[in-house]
Amino acid sequence: MKLLIVEDEEPLLNNMLGYLTGEQFISEGVTTYVAALERIHLYEYDCLLLDITLPDGNGLRLLEAYKQLRKKAGIIIISAKNSLDDRIAGLDLGADDYLTKPFHLSELNARIKAVIRRKAFNTHDFIDAGNVRVDMTQRRVWVDQQAITLTRKELDILLHLLANQERVVTKTSLAEHLWGDHIDQADSFNFLFAHIKNLKKKLLEAGATPEIRNIYGVGYQLLVNA
Repeated sequence: MKLLIVEDEEPLLNNMLGYLTGEQFISEGVTTYVAALERIHLYEYDCLLLDITLPDGNGLRLLEAYKQLRKKAGIIIISAKNSLDDRIAGLDLGADDYLTKPFHLSELNARIKAVIRRKAFNTHDFIDAGNVRVDMTQRRVWVDQQAITLTRKELDILLHLLANQERVVTKTSLAEHLWGDHIDQADSFNFLFAHIKNLKKKLLEAGATPEIRNIYGVGYQLLVNA
């Protein structure tokens, strides 16, 4: 899952990046309104963490700009401001949650996961597709009640395809989801192809009914009733 953290306090930003990366998120951070605005136009995210007070702008205006793009990431406002007016303003603009500084990183982690579940999977802790079940909390996968072992990247690919099942997911959007903006430096998608190949092999060997299909020249599609 891919996050963008917009926070001008660099020590806090670095702590958040380090902790959330350790929790298996692809985490990117910026310290200014302008940098954040550029990122939300260029890339896709599963969740945005927005500080209200930025040196060159306002996090609420950034929230408005994001909503105008009609993108669907979860949004958590993180702010030292604890007034009711600020909370209402953020939630009215479309934020999914509001966390007041100071906070425990473990609480932030729990809230991020809850927001992503609500956005992508209608709050369910378990995702079922055909004879495949995924435990979102424990990050475990079963096929016909038999556990299978996936790598972190393979599971992230499966979750992204499950969130977009029956829709075609482009190679670029899938690669950005897994590796963030570092994908811009890649010469090819060979690394993605390798992960997809391994995931398909494991699902096939386990007898999974959902099928990952290659859409030539475009990307991939998860068909649950293939």
